[in-house]
Amino acid sequence: MTPTFALLPLCLIGTAALAAPALAAPVLDDAVRQRAEELTRTGMHASIVIAVIDGKHSAVYGFGSVHAGKHIKPGTDTVYQIGSITKTMTALLLADAVAENKVTLDEPVATLLPGYTLPAFDGKTISLLDLATHYSSLPRLPDNFAPKDPANPYADYSEAKQRQFLAAYQLPRAPGSAFDYSNIGYAVLGTALAAQAGTSYEALLQKRIAVPLGMRSTSNTPSHGMLARLAPGHLLSGEPTPAWDLNVVAPAGGVYSSARDMVAYLQAYMFKPLRPYALAIKPQRPLAPDGDTKIGLAWLLEQRQGHGYAWHSGQTGGYSSYAAFTTDGKRGVVVLTNTARDVDALGLSTLLPGTPLPPLKKPQTAIELPRAALNEYVGEYPMGTDFTLTVTLGKHGLEAAGTGVGSAPLFASAKDHFFFRAIDAELAFTRDAAGKIAGAVLKQGGQDVVLPRK
Repeated sequence: MTPTFALLPLCLIGTAALAAPALAAPVLDDAVRQRAEELTRTGMHASIVIAVIDGKHSAVYGFGSVHAGKHIKPGTDTVYQIGSITKTMTALLLADAVAENKVTLDEPVATLLPGYTLPAFDGKTISLLDLATHYSSLPRLPDNFAPKDPANPYADYSEAKQRQFLAAYQLPRAPGSAFDYSNIGYAVLGTALAAQAGTSYEALLQKRIAVPLGMRSTSNTPSHGMLARLAPGHLLSGEPTPAWDLNVVAPAGGVYSSARDMVAYLQAYMFKPLRPYALAIKPQRPLAPDGDTKIGLAWLLEQRQGHGYAWHSGQTGGYSSYAAFTTDGKRGVVVLTNTARDVDALGLSTLLPGTPLPPLKKPQTAIELPRAALNEYVGEYPMGTDFTLTVTLGKHGLEAAGTGVGSAPLFASAKDHFFFRAIDAELAFTRDAAGKIAGAVLKQGGQDVVLPRK
């Protein structure tokens, strides 16, 4: 079993000093500090916490306010939902089970879930390693994902629905052949590990990670004390939104944590090179055939400025997160925010000082288009066979919904050009020679996805 590690003291710079000596406290890069101050001052983020680990010393910096209008700065023990960084914990549970000789990486997941019918491709089954490296050929989201409440989309996705999906799904390619990020894959991995241990995912998380590392504010089912310290979530628009209940998909993104706990978590990888932690950050497969980025067990492994580092980010409806550490154990960073806008750039610039921050995007201004003009954009815009963007005209204007994802309003910035406020994305419609809408281009995360009109 993973031994208990002592929680190193932190100090909260700019809010309240804790136990660590001031001279030992890592200093936050000025450019990062100024950017975080600007992001919270302008309302782009409600609050941001940045934890910096330098050697055996650490410090936490808080920006903005936990509760609107109350001017309460976030700190070491403010609780946030960490989203997909949860996957690294699920992967660590796998590494722990391997170290304890309870499972092997190449073991078929079907052996851990005898009550399930699992898909295969020409006899090739899905292994635990396939799930942990996103090489399972399972989709990002299950095709029977149809949330009743778009503001809490996973709340009604049950284990029964997961079983139903797996029994009916046909893999498009052999497991182990290509990287394809999958939330449902990590849900299945967590379900399998809990089944092998004869317990729940939450109980396994507490027994093997949270309790040994002294992470008292880390849980998939937050206590009353944690909820009292929870920073309420916000959409990109600044509107409040509830934290997601991820139900059976919790192993992919349901954990809540604090900066204090996340520092302890990263330091376990950085300073305790025991088998589970070393195995979790061992390169397993390439992210792309011609790329340099590798994936371990959940952790993405890269080289920059002569430094090797492991990282993962996360986002749920009202929260975003970033965690990274150099693989030489010298520096680490955690960034948590209660706004659904990514903080990857802040995290990387903190981890590797001098990494330039991208220019801030100015908030777009919406214009009004006649309702008759909006009607011509209504339609279905498929991407392959698994995803369709459906544009409808509601009471308040255009709305767009992706397969298995709730609907979000669209706002016009110009004719044929729209943007979302609920997510950081834009949608530009294209026309044919006759002037009719022929398709759309979805711009999100630095990528342009062409969607022909059905």
